[in-house]
Amino acid sequence: MRKFLKNNKGATAIEYGLIAALIAVAAISAMTTLGTNLQKTFSKVSNNLVQS
Repeated sequence: MRKFLKNNKGATAIEYGLIAALIAVAAISAMTTLGTNLQKTFSKVSNNLVQS
């Protein structure tokens, strides 16, 4: 019984899973923001090239 209560492997796996999920959410939101900014920049460049 003591051996079962001292087993921390499950808790560690859950913690690693939560950390990975937080990193994934941060990466997705950063890439979305970067993608939106890049799209605006390329649209401006394209419009300026067409007008020239």
